[in-house]
Amino acid sequence: MIVLKRTIGVVLFPEFELLDVFGPVEMFGIAREHFDIRMVSEDGQTVASRQGPKSVVDHSFGDAVRYDILLVPGGQGTRREVYNESMLSWLQEQAKGAEYVTSVCTGSALLAKAGILDGVCATTNKMAFEWVTSQSSAVIWKKQARWVEDGKFFTSSGISAGIDMSLALIQKLLGQETADKTALRAEYQWCRDSSWDPFAKLHGLV
Repeated sequence: MIVLKRTIGVVLFPEFELLDVFGPVEMFGIAREHFDIRMVSEDGQTVASRQGPKSVVDHSFGDAVRYDILLVPGGQGTRREVYNESMLSWLQEQAKGAEYVTSVCTGSALLAKAGILDGVCATTNKMAFEWVTSQSSAVIWKKQARWVEDGKFFTSSGISAGIDMSLALIQKLLGQETADKTALRAEYQWCRDSSWDPFAKLHGLV
């Protein structure tokens, strides 16, 4: 039987957060018969993470490629990218045709600044909550959430929360059994409760 794969476009920029990218990529990659994962950057060149290791890129913003799922990580680099008109324009265009748009950590700041999350319920890293939410008052920001699903948008809290969010999306697309098998294969204890968020209290948000 031929399985139709969904293409995932993972947006990379200088100083992206490693686990924001490779936590979800590991989950989607375990179910690789269902997903085709592509790394994308503005110029198509290798990109260095906040932690140092570099990632090879498959496509540039100029390539005529559409993605079924968009994954936008966070990291220190988002502080610069919110002023990058090329990044914001590309995200706007890709989000229009994507089946799902996802972000991890401060990646939601880029989506918010681009106007993609206007009227959408979303969350972000609780340590950086004030900065991220300052990017747009048109977003319905959730102070306490591991991740938030609103229509085709999945946004997660900080860093490791992206793994839980990606499993939730796998569950939505492929069913509970596939999501469970993915978490088991990774020997990962999946937090299935999207409202579980002790970090909101730790950072004085609730």
